[in-house]
Amino acid sequence: MQSYIFLDLDDTLFQTLRKCAADDPKLQARAFLSDGSPNSYATHKQQWLWQWLEKGFKIVPVTGRDGHAFDRVTLPFQEEVVLNHGAVILDKQRNIDSAWMDGMTRALPRYHGKLLEIWAEIEAYCRRCHGFKPQLVHDFDTLWYGVIKHVDGTETTLKTLLDSLIKTHPHIIDGSLYWHLNGNNLAVLPKIINKESAVRYLIDGYKQQHPELLTFGAGDSKTDAPFMALCDYALIPKNTQLFKSLALAE
Repeated sequence: MQSYIFLDLDDTLFQTLRKCAADDPKLQARAFLSDGSPNSYATHKQQWLWQWLEKGFKIVPVTGRDGHAFDRVTLPFQEEVVLNHGAVILDKQRNIDSAWMDGMTRALPRYHGKLLEIWAEIEAYCRRCHGFKPQLVHDFDTLWYGVIKHVDGTETTLKTLLDSLIKTHPHIIDGSLYWHLNGNNLAVLPKIINKESAVRYLIDGYKQQHPELLTFGAGDSKTDAPFMALCDYALIPKNTQLFKSLALAE
């Protein structure tokens, strides 16, 4: 039986130093900024997890990172890669999956106008309030979605923008766009960009290759839950957004 794990990266397999015990002598750098400085680290337990997964699973990263940020992750992934929250799939040779990309680029233009409309309002809000850093994400020559960070590094201030503007926006209410907040990342995305659809596409392909397939999903965020639900088993890091939401639901 062939086993696959669909694996979120940030806050699942590594995280920023702010989220680690800074005096931990066993931390290892796992991802780097564009200037070469390390910015994400794996704890000793996360290092052990990676070593264990390497022995028995085909590991498919499923990440919100774009192509450049993924290239700065040092782990030796061998399988397909899901980038940009599901917008892009790369094959094992790191070429674009053309069938997936063709479908995305055909469907995406109908959402661009709505994304740019809400984004103009977001940028106007951010100009009035100190510390917000909005950015539209372009990757592989395509505009995919927008993300906002804040200099205070927490969800608290981002939530004011979310509650006052984004949640009540007509394009959010009608389901054309959706939002995602986790830590210092507030994203606004077209509904067709999601990890669940990309993972389903890959699972369907793997089933054609392997008569018996065992799948695991691992992630820390509420937006990881739908793709994890496609899998036979789910792995959730302790004290993460998804872990806490499940604990509160009990």
